[in-house]
Amino acid sequence: MEKLQVPVVSRPKPLQLIDTRVRVVTKDNLEEFLIEFEQQYGDVAFTVLSMKDYENLALNIAELKRFIGQQEEIIVYYEEALTDESNTKDTPTNGTIND
Repeated sequence: MEKLQVPVVSRPKPLQLIDTRVRVVTKDNLEEFLIEFEQQYGDVAFTVLSMKDYENLALNIAELKRFIGQQEEIIVYYEEALTDESNTKDTPTNGTIND
């Protein structure tokens, strides 16, 4: 039986995430926030999340991290399996040579 030759490709470059700032604005600090924000950034535009939506966003990010971690484990498993197979292919075992 002929074995399939599968090349091990290089890993993708690591993530380079950009810092993101989240501010909590309530009716108690809205006026102060608007003054500071306008001085620092100019125009004001709002993107609003409810507390539940913010929680869901955090849970979704955690789920993505879990999924990516599991995918990485699978990739490492197959890389090691392919690397071990190619390394043992030329190495005699118990006095015999692998075909």
